[in-house]
Amino acid sequence: MTIAKRILGNTGREVTILGLGGEGVLRTFGRDKEAYDLVNRALDLGITYCESARAYSGSEAYYGKALKERRKDIFLASKSHARDKRGALAHLHETLANMRTDHLDLWQVHDVREEAEIAEIFGPRGAIEAFIEAKQQGKTRFIGVTGHHDPSIIRICLERFSFDTVLMPVNPAEPSYKSFQSDVLPLAREKNMGIIGMKVYFRGFATKLPWYTGMEPFLRFALSQPVTNVVIGCDDIAQLEENIRLARAFAPMSDGEQRKFVGDTAPFARQLMYYKP
Repeated sequence: MTIAKRILGNTGREVTILGLGGEGVLRTFGRDKEAYDLVNRALDLGITYCESARAYSGSEAYYGKALKERRKDIFLASKSHARDKRGALAHLHETLANMRTDHLDLWQVHDVREEAEIAEIFGPRGAIEAFIEAKQQGKTRFIGVTGHHDPSIIRICLERFSFDTVLMPVNPAEPSYKSFQSDVLPLAREKNMGIIGMKVYFRGFATKLPWYTGMEPFLRFALSQPVTNVVIGCDDIAQLEENIRLARAFAPMSDGEQRKFVGDTAPFARQLMYYKP
C-alpha cells in the first residue's frame, strides 16, 4: 500500500500526505548513521516530502549526507529564522551547502511570533527581500511561512505577502486555544496555499492525556482537515514505520468524530499546546 498524495496548493506539486520532519533524531549532532538510515528508510517507504531548518542542529547536514542521488526524488524544504536580508542570505548559503543541493523546493520564514518581527521581516533590507531574491535566482522554487505561537501574527504575514505555503499546528487541542484552524486556515485556503500541518502529536505530549490510546486518532484528525500534508519528526525507524503505517491506512474522521475529539481534548488544550515537562 502506498502513501496517498495531495497537491501542495498553487505550487502544483504533488507530495505525500506524510512528510518527514527535521526534528527527532534529525535534530541532533553526532548521530550520523541513525539519521542516514532514517532518511533513507523514509524514502524507501514512499515519503516524498522532507523538511528541516537552519535552527535544527545537524538536521540539514544529515539530509545532505543521506540524500545524494535521491535528492531529485523528493520535495525538499528548509527554513531561516533570520529577520534581516543579510542574515537570511547567509542562512541560505549554509543550508544549500549542508544539504548538498543547488536549490530548495521550499524555503520558509521560520516561526514568526511578534509584530516587531513582522516589521523587520517586511521592512527595508528585511528577510523577505532575501526570499524574493532566492526565488528569482532559482535557489528556491517556492516561499513559505511558519508559526505556532500566535495565529493573528501568521494571518498578518499572509496578508502582507503572497506566500506559497504555510506551516501551522493541526491537532484536536488547537481549535480550543489560539486557533490557527479558525484564524489562518480559511485565508490560506482562499489564497490556494499549500497548508502543512505540524504539532500533530503535541511534540509527543499526547501521551499525557488520561484517555490516550495511541497516535492513530491524532494523525487521522490532522489529515481530515483541509491540509496538504503533515510533517512529523521521528526518534527512530520504529516511530517512522508506525507513522507511515497509519498514513497508509488513513480514513477521514466524520464531522461527529472530530467534534467529540476536540471536545474531549479542550480541557487540556492550553497545557498540550504549550506543555512544559
